[in-house]
Amino acid sequence: MKRYDEVDLLAVSALRALALDEIDTAGSGHPGMALDIAPALYVLYRDYLNSDPRHPLHPGRDRFVLSAGHVSALLYAMLHLAGFEVPLAELKKFRQLGSKCPGHPEWGLTPGVDATSGPLGQGLAQAVGMAVAEKALKARFPGSEDYLSHRVYALCGDGCLQEGISQEAISFAGLNELDNLVFIYDTNGSTLDNPTSASFDEDVRARFESAKWRVFEVGDANDLEELGAAYFAATREDAEHRPSLVIVHSQIGYGSELAGSHKSHGSPLGSEVSARAKKAFCYPYAPFEVPDIVRERLQNSFARRGALLIEQKESAHREYLVKSPEKAHLLDLLLEGKSFLPERSEFPFREKEATRSASGRYLNLLAKKDPGLIGGAADVASSLKTDLKGEGRFSPSDYGGKNLAYGIREFLLASINNGILLSGGLHPFGGTFLVFSDYMKNAIRMSALEGLPNVYLFSHDSIAVGEDGPTHQPIEQLDSLRLIPGLVDWRPADGRELVAAYEAAFERKDGPSAIVLSRQDLPLLQNSDIDLAKSGAYRLKEGTDIELLASGSEVALALEVSRLLEEKGLFAAVISVPSFALLGKMAKKPFRLPRERRIAIEMGSAALYYRYAAHVIALDGFGASGKDKDVIAHFRFDAPSLLERVLDALKA
Repeated sequence: MKRYDEVDLLAVSALRALALDEIDTAGSGHPGMALDIAPALYVLYRDYLNSDPRHPLHPGRDRFVLSAGHVSALLYAMLHLAGFEVPLAELKKFRQLGSKCPGHPEWGLTPGVDATSGPLGQGLAQAVGMAVAEKALKARFPGSEDYLSHRVYALCGDGCLQEGISQEAISFAGLNELDNLVFIYDTNGSTLDNPTSASFDEDVRARFESAKWRVFEVGDANDLEELGAAYFAATREDAEHRPSLVIVHSQIGYGSELAGSHKSHGSPLGSEVSARAKKAFCYPYAPFEVPDIVRERLQNSFARRGALLIEQKESAHREYLVKSPEKAHLLDLLLEGKSFLPERSEFPFREKEATRSASGRYLNLLAKKDPGLIGGAADVASSLKTDLKGEGRFSPSDYGGKNLAYGIREFLLASINNGILLSGGLHPFGGTFLVFSDYMKNAIRMSALEGLPNVYLFSHDSIAVGEDGPTHQPIEQLDSLRLIPGLVDWRPADGRELVAAYEAAFERKDGPSAIVLSRQDLPLLQNSDIDLAKSGAYRLKEGTDIELLASGSEVALALEVSRLLEEKGLFAAVISVPSFALLGKMAKKPFRLPRERRIAIEMGSAALYYRYAAHVIALDGFGASGKDKDVIAHFRFDAPSLLERVLDALKA
């Protein structure tokens, strides 16, 4: 057990003071939790978190996720004192344009920040994904444990635990015995609007214990010895292999005149009130001034321990290279982000097949090629066709399994896969029915914010779902996905376009992709082309009078309408748009006629197509329950009805 002295108390005061200085200088921020939880963060970094500031992305480092991202001022102060490349000049630009210290932590911007966080609860779920990645990689590369082993820590507050995704994460982590995971819960009696008791009074200990977690409790956040004892217990080996929770009781706004009040949560205290607070916790230094003895304490504890750890891990990796050169080289390639795709000749096309079925066949081929593949569906694997046959299921008895059973937890699925990607080395995929993409939308947005190549699969893509009715028939979902900056949508019209979508999605390194799949069978189109499809849009059939734009199942319909138009002496080109996002980026778009002679067809809301077409045949209401062909005909998306609608549009 470590012992703490006056220098450690001074270091905690320095953290509190720096956080106040950042917030007061910025004129915005969240001082309340920063003041109350500073001791817990300090003890964690001083004695338990293993990371080297000189190698902030080393695969063997411990991860720390600030799920309560509004407390970023405290994290930046900690990273600065711990020796990361977060200089005082950046602290002074807290929350200012171009600063390395933004209002909420951002992955890839600030050294030492392991995840973008702030939307409450998502940090916890991403931390679970990181813990999954650590277990999975070690299982797939036996002998690499000394190189890869690490822990994942996440700090949260009442807000995170009130968000529903937190329970999804807690349940999943306990079931899968993620004993490499530690949550630190700051219970400070306050949320933004009210005392916590106004909205939250459950027994948190019982909640975690019922989900098979170990729980340790610290009665006073300012007791460094008690904090150290709790962390020591939480990081000890557990025969039952359970994740750990450390509950820390604190007082929001500690040391200030607003101590104990929710009014200290989200507004600057102001320089005068902050000065009196610093006096209360015995910190006599000027704003942004830190005594050398504080930096030396962290240099001789956190930084020295981290440097030694990385040396040991690099030595272990060199030994692994000698003992298992092929496996070690493969591991290095995965950690560098290499993709492993099958040859196109290995994937046989079928004349008629639902793209969800073709997707399932491609995934199973990919699983044989890609040692980093992992994923599944939100309890709809049999419908989404994501089951990887013979590849095992990730579980305490087989952490090397490539199938992940997320349960009926769409939001968690997306966040776990974000965490897996943040950790590095694996290629996750996952999804559900398109209509349920709304359940995970904020985590899809997080994939784009973090620039993570998350691969989302969404089946049952239109009113052709049929009997399940409007609750399961997507209308606005596809357009809402297309509106997410940085996400690339794919809605393949057949097997060739499906291969294009998969290749592009798994080759991509800078953001997420959504592959939208049909439930109904679609024909293999005569002129479809993998390489042309990867450009985003291409001319599938030539025509001189009008241009029909469509994606997915509607492409075959557009081709049929084009044939019917020819019988009337009109020649329509058909432009397949497998990726609306990439169509917008094409330097030379596949159009040859003016916008007024373009008509887009989509069995859903398709307002975005007005960017390119003067006429859009789409839906402006919900679907209906019935046989798929009857529903399609009812909404006039069968070929004869579409012919009439196209002719009406031309008259208009």
